[in-house]
Amino acid sequence: MQVCLVLLGLAATLVAARPARPEPIHLVDALGRHVVLPAPPRRIVTIFSSNTELVAALGLTDRIVGIDALTRYPPEAAAKPVVGGRLGFSVDAVVGQEPDLVLVTPARQAAHLLLAPMERLGVPTLVLTSRTLGEVLDNIRLVGRATGEPARGTAVANTLAVRLARVAGAVAGRPCPRLVLVTARLGNGLVLAARAGTYTADAVARAGGCLALTGSGSLAQVSPEALLAADPDVLLLAGRDAELRELTARPGFRDMRAVREGRAHVVPRAEFLIPGPRTVDGIERLAALLHPNPEGHP
Repeated sequence: MQVCLVLLGLAATLVAARPARPEPIHLVDALGRHVVLPAPPRRIVTIFSSNTELVAALGLTDRIVGIDALTRYPPEAAAKPVVGGRLGFSVDAVVGQEPDLVLVTPARQAAHLLLAPMERLGVPTLVLTSRTLGEVLDNIRLVGRATGEPARGTAVANTLAVRLARVAGAVAGRPCPRLVLVTARLGNGLVLAARAGTYTADAVARAGGCLALTGSGSLAQVSPEALLAADPDVLLLAGRDAELRELTARPGFRDMRAVREGRAHVVPRAEFLIPGPRTVDGIERLAALLHPNPEGHP
């Protein structure tokens, strides 16, 4: 009898010492796909800078094992193996990193190229879209859940939401300057500009700005003539100071009211063209630029 009790006690000890199997993580992505992760992923491939920055914002850069060629931030993530770039993405390169989660975005056909192969191979893949700041915050929470860090994801998203609410309160009731945000210049003379219905337009609106280029749809290509005819109160360029100087020296632009009155400014590309936590920094800075107050902060 005593031997049986000892054996039972030993068995109970072994069961208690055995690590509990993690519960599967059930998620729904931007395409409405039901994705199941058997355990929190340890090896994540992030396609596009925005997805890399979401993982990094949670303090999980060490789990990233593959990125796309355009990723530059954070520096420790930019040194990870590259699995694709402007010309497409390699299924072999992604699989070669042995990921247990792939984060993709529909841009540049990434989801089209990778989703079906990853499903066939049994590699869990989440598709994220970022059409608004609200969607970005939801993505942070979703990635937090996906990585087994839901509390961390909620905390990061809530902190950013508080900052956005603070800006919203500061610009509420203030005049809304009409602005054009040039995001790139094309070789054919056209420019790319932020249009309604986009993530960048949402960021501008949250900073207390109104787009001078109106119209339905989100077509970004704009002729210089249309941009000049819009006669914005403020001209913004996502890029470098030298690029703004070159643009505003061109015929027509140098006579633009915003340029003549000293309201042509540069904003960092990363803050307005990469949908992620750094955009909140950009919104705060742009709000202070458009709506200065004695404290120098929105």
